[in-house]
Amino acid sequence: MPKDAIINYQIKAEKIQLVDNEGKMLGVFSFQDAAQKARSLGLDLVQITDKTDPPVCKIIDFGKYLYQQSKKEKKQKPARAGEVKGIRLSLGISEHDLHTGAEKAEKFLKSGFKVRVEMRLRGREKAMAEFSKQKIRHFLEIIQAQTPVKIERELKMEPRGLSMIIAKNT
Repeated sequence: MPKDAIINYQIKAEKIQLVDNEGKMLGVFSFQDAAQKARSLGLDLVQITDKTDPPVCKIIDFGKYLYQQSKKEKKQKPARAGEVKGIRLSLGISEHDLHTGAEKAEKFLKSGFKVRVEMRLRGREKAMAEFSKQKIRHFLEIIQAQTPVKIERELKMEPRGLSMIIAKNT
């Protein structure tokens, strides 16, 4: 239940402006008359705003009201541009798996995420850093054939392997 939702007998005002379940303004009523009208329709009396005098109340199904409020909140969520998703590649990755990873990265990019491309290198694989860089460059070529990307952080060697961050080029 939203913190600011005041329903039925939680409403403290003696006089209220009443709106019916179809959105039509009915006028100013006493709280008792408005509550009786809502009860007779089998609905709830929900205080929409208390910023006016008298406050505005609406006759509506409270469950439906909560659903509409949650939909509004979801629409107002900020974009996810700062979040980073990860794609991990291996040195012996096949061509098909590269394409599958590229499709997944494209999906993340189109959703507004940045993508961290990692290639873990273990043991003797660390000696093949140049071959690993070629694999990652090939992976980028596959992605750029479909979606233009910009490199946020260049490909660099880390203790566990190679990584870079890419984002959708707008």
